[in-house]
Amino acid sequence: MALAVLAAGGLRAVLPPELRFGDARWAFVVVVFALLAILIVGDPGRIDRDSRWLRAGTGTLIGLISIVNASAAVRLVAGIIDGAKFSNDANILLASGGAIWLANVLAFGLWYWDLDRGGAAARARGTGHQPAFVFPEMTHPQYVGADWYPKFLDYLHLSFAAATAFSPTDVSAIRPWAKLMMMSEEAISLVVAVLVVSRAVNILK
Repeated sequence: MALAVLAAGGLRAVLPPELRFGDARWAFVVVVFALLAILIVGDPGRIDRDSRWLRAGTGTLIGLISIVNASAAVRLVAGIIDGAKFSNDANILLASGGAIWLANVLAFGLWYWDLDRGGAAARARGTGHQPAFVFPEMTHPQYVGADWYPKFLDYLHLSFAAATAFSPTDVSAIRPWAKLMMMSEEAISLVVAVLVVSRAVNILK
């Protein structure tokens, strides 16, 4: 989870100035790293300390990543439609679109991980609520240990599959909020992929 957060911050830094807020390339990375450091100090090792301030801090961190990446996606789409300067360079366009797409995958993976069954700490302690996602391991318990529960990698795979297939794959969303989040991720991924690829192909021609 920590590596995913740092990767999302790093992806923001590689975007052109037109897709960032001004020239403060590393400001977002510093803020994200500071928030992550606070969370790690508050709950080192396995994430199993369930407290209100840790949940609030985690939500703030993921929300910041999501909002900043959403603003970059909106600027990217608007730039392509308006014919901005950066949208005439296929290399910059593909790199920016790829960075925004991947950051979107990371952000939604973090949201799934943070919201399902009351959060990571509740799942680790076995005090979580009813699941919002049904994983294959839950329907085939004979292939996993009795104490299995979904980790961040499981949610990251769910997010990646939704962003590439534009539909559920081996994991089923069974809660309304989970279905709406997956629909949102699939829609964002589809719009970014279609616009970036079509614009890049048009430039290369």
